[in-house]
Amino acid sequence: MTAQTQLPQTPLPSHGSPRRASATLVVGVVLLALCAAAALTSLLWLPFALDDTTGGRLEPPNPGHLLGTDRFGRDLLSQVLVGVRIAFMVGIGSALIATVIGVLLGLTVAWAPSWVDDTAATLLDILLAFPTLLLAMIVGATQGRSTATVVVSIGLAQSAYVARLSRILARRLRAQRFVTAAATSGSGRLAITIRHLLPNMLPTLAVVVAVSFGIAVLAEAGLSYLGLGVPPPSASLGRLMQEAQSTVLTAPMGAIAPGVVVVLLVVGANFLADGLRDDADPASGGLR
Repeated sequence: MTAQTQLPQTPLPSHGSPRRASATLVVGVVLLALCAAAALTSLLWLPFALDDTTGGRLEPPNPGHLLGTDRFGRDLLSQVLVGVRIAFMVGIGSALIATVIGVLLGLTVAWAPSWVDDTAATLLDILLAFPTLLLAMIVGATQGRSTATVVVSIGLAQSAYVARLSRILARRLRAQRFVTAAATSGSGRLAITIRHLLPNMLPTLAVVVAVSFGIAVLAEAGLSYLGLGVPPPSASLGRLMQEAQSTVLTAPMGAIAPGVVVVLLVVGANFLADGLRDDADPASGGLR
């Protein structure tokens, strides 16, 4: 499920009952809300401290440790709760960085002369040929391991996609009559961008932010699994899966629990993106 690059059509005014939110939008909001509740819980309460190794090694789920323990005797539920919080921090931070940089770059290129626009479009296409995870690995390897580095590297890697889409949207809007009329009336480029371009780009950009969040969560999990993500002692979901791979047959919950959370976050983000797209474009035929 990916964001569509076409500009959403403006919904026709409805004279009957208001449209209900699409089913995918509701599912996406519910899944992300549950994960957000777990992330907020980790800020206020944890069953055990992350460095508490008093539990038995590789215990199965039990009343004392609801998800069991890992090979060091640490409570798995506590680590998963912190992992969800880190995933949200990385996802939101990376999506915001990608959106801000991408939109600014896309709008700048859209107003530039044709040769600058063509050159920028070619460079963006080249950057898009590289996977987000690979670009994030390159940036992270040169800057060292930290949560901030992971957020910035993933955000920069995704900004090329946002810039390309923003450029396409801005150029299409520039060809519309209301933009031409605003320019004819004496409005400057900055005023046209703020009053006309950005408001009409927001529905599609909201979809892009949701998709970018899901990609960032998956990329962070991949980086941490490879040992290039958020460093210990932070309990990254990817690192939890990496640590549990050697004991997955004897204590599968260590790999299943963080893996399920990653799936819920990514699926929730994609459902949210599809729901936002369906609500912005009633002609898309989403299930209602």
